[in-house]
Amino acid sequence: MSTVSVKDVAQHAGVSVGTVSNVMNHPAKVAPATVKKVQRAIEALGFVRNDAARQLRDGHSKTVGLVVLDVRNPFFTDVARGAETRAGKEGLSIILGNSDEDPSRELAYLDLFEQQRSHGVLISPIGEITPRLTALRDRGIPAVLVDRASPDRSFSSVTVDDVAGGRMAVKHLIAEGRTRIVFVGGPLSIHQVADRLEGARLAVREHDDVTLEVIDLESLSVIAGRKAGASIAARTERPDAVFAANDLVAMGVLQALMLQGSDVRVPEDIALIGYDDIDFASAAVVPLSSIRQPAGMIGHTALEILLEEVEAPDMAARHVVFQPELVVRRSTSASAIDSM
Repeated sequence: MSTVSVKDVAQHAGVSVGTVSNVMNHPAKVAPATVKKVQRAIEALGFVRNDAARQLRDGHSKTVGLVVLDVRNPFFTDVARGAETRAGKEGLSIILGNSDEDPSRELAYLDLFEQQRSHGVLISPIGEITPRLTALRDRGIPAVLVDRASPDRSFSSVTVDDVAGGRMAVKHLIAEGRTRIVFVGGPLSIHQVADRLEGARLAVREHDDVTLEVIDLESLSVIAGRKAGASIAARTERPDAVFAANDLVAMGVLQALMLQGSDVRVPEDIALIGYDDIDFASAAVVPLSSIRQPAGMIGHTALEILLEEVEAPDMAARHVVFQPELVVRRSTSASAIDSM
């Protein structure tokens, strides 16, 4: 089946191609009777305008690329929703790419967004990609980093103070009387994980009687957390607290500690705190304490900055840093009143 063109519509309506174009783009310039004639021709032929081609001729599309580390993590889903809400007000759409913590996939998505001449790119990067983002910017596609700042601060970013968040989590565990703490997360090459661990270490250094062990994971997933939790439960001498690098890992640890037949009680024997405060945290069998990040606001703010850079390409990079918040539930404090 052949595609109906603007020329076909013009011939069917008995008008010029320019008139059809005006009807679709500037109908106020065309006589009402002619507008109706062209609209009848469009309906009769089943014509569908090729907005993608028109946008590419204009130099850019109406899409914004968003690359996240792990689309399975509800934190990134909330970031995407925040960005999508703001983008929709400008007639823009979000195209979501999942790097899955794979640098080659990350670069493939950036190539795709460049080929599509995206309006801009939001990205939570894995490694050092400043040269690739610089090349995009030189081609008129601005980029804003999400949940991580660029090392040389040459690109705008919207982040959370993860060092403060990690310190906050461990200070809470220590305040609950815990002294043998395990940090579970990884890979440590992910900057957010490394920053949360740094914060944890800062908190431990303030107390001579507190120790911190690190279990480096291959991924920030429920399955990886479950494996770590099983190894902890199998020990003769166990820690009395676990700080998980995100809530998915924490959920996996919790599942392993509470398997049927296990003698581990949460929080009586092992207190557990996560990071992100995803919706599932409050609904866990033992509601999970967590460090809350304003995920939706992160996405909204990143899109807002991107729009500013589209309008003013030479503007100085902006760096917005949100502060995390401690949310205490029963996984660290048996007396806590669980928040929903």
